[in-house]
Amino acid sequence: MLSHSGWRIPLVAARCLLRWPQSQQPSPAIGAAVPARSMSKSTSIPKKLQRVRDHGFDGYMEIQKKVRRALKLQQLVLLHQGGTLPVARLDALARRHLGLGQHEAGSFLLKHPHVFHVYEHPVQRVLWVRLTPRAARQAEEEALAVQGMLSETVHRLRKLLLLSNFRRLRLEHVRIARLDLGLPDDFEHSVVLANPRYFRLVGGVAADDPRSKYIEVVQSDEPPDLRVCAIDRVREREYRERGGDAEDMRFSFLVKFPPGFKIGKYYRIAVWKWQRVPYWSPYEDVSEYDLRSIEAQKRMEKRAVATIHELLSLMVEKKTTLERIAHFRQAMDLPKKLKEFLLQHQGIFYISTRGNQGKLHTVFLREAYRKGELVEPNPVYLARRKLAELLLTSPKNVNLDRMRTSLGRGWGGGRAGGLECFPTVCDRESEEDDGNDSAVESEYVD
Repeated sequence: MLSHSGWRIPLVAARCLLRWPQSQQPSPAIGAAVPARSMSKSTSIPKKLQRVRDHGFDGYMEIQKKVRRALKLQQLVLLHQGGTLPVARLDALARRHLGLGQHEAGSFLLKHPHVFHVYEHPVQRVLWVRLTPRAARQAEEEALAVQGMLSETVHRLRKLLLLSNFRRLRLEHVRIARLDLGLPDDFEHSVVLANPRYFRLVGGVAADDPRSKYIEVVQSDEPPDLRVCAIDRVREREYRERGGDAEDMRFSFLVKFPPGFKIGKYYRIAVWKWQRVPYWSPYEDVSEYDLRSIEAQKRMEKRAVATIHELLSLMVEKKTTLERIAHFRQAMDLPKKLKEFLLQHQGIFYISTRGNQGKLHTVFLREAYRKGELVEPNPVYLARRKLAELLLTSPKNVNLDRMRTSLGRGWGGGRAGGLECFPTVCDRESEEDDGNDSAVESEYVD
């Protein structure tokens, strides 16, 4: 109850007194204009976006999960003398070094007989394992492909070092990403120390610790394309093939959103505006620029997109893990929240969480893939793809394939195609076939 001049006025009546008089109420146009500002849509790319799945890339990663496990088991097998060892021994090593469960390695071997040949030792009567001729040949082809691309690898490593602020990177970080970069296992000697006019090793406080070493680029004669980004070549190709306004394409990226990605009107306008924002090249030194203004921050943000784009372009398969990109974050001025940053640009990159129970984040360069395959394949990619094909081959005809291999007319064609890894088999005289698979398996026993 309210009191006014000694009179008590009910609360409902008091509310009526606080209303606008009928003649003084604001017009509908003004009243509608007040909340219009709070309902206005932003034409900038949102900082947080939900990840939209692309089943093409996720299916590719499901295959790569098998490939990674097969490669790790191959390394354990090839480390032993003769490239063969008991299955029980391999299972123990897999539990110790790979974190696999009991009998998990043996189960994987039996599921993929085109890669791993499990046989009974003729003397010890226990199960042993070795690589099949096709798997051994695939490993040899990949090693030859890596060696054959050494000159190109040196060029890509120089570009990688030039992406960093101080033109050097930690040796351990490059070692972790060596498979993605197409570097051999001994790249410290075969690539870095073998090319002193391009690289040099700089030791830290503890010179004996490999984690304190840095790879530094040496200032030398640079080819004209050393500081040219891959996106610049893409823009030039798109301009020649499709035409268009050269000024609009000068700073734009190829954008292809995943299926099911909702593109609203205001988001489309935001992308259109972002495509025309100029930026500094990832190979350009920005230490002398004033980066405090809003315009400079926008340029640096887009420069980070170009840096990750160039980093993925230097990879053999145009992909790498988010954790490996994070190793170069400080050296290349990348944002702290990399995952959220990449999700803002799902039309350029794709993050897949398949392959390791959601713990592994693999970043793909979208424009480099079409229908699950690399648009511009290279020898290393083709050699690694053969291993995936072996893992996906049905195990039903494995005995027939082994018989053809022993006869020299399968798994590569020609007698040397299937038996080049086992010269003793080629010289062995034909034996009587007793009708079971034991004779075929004996061909793989030393």
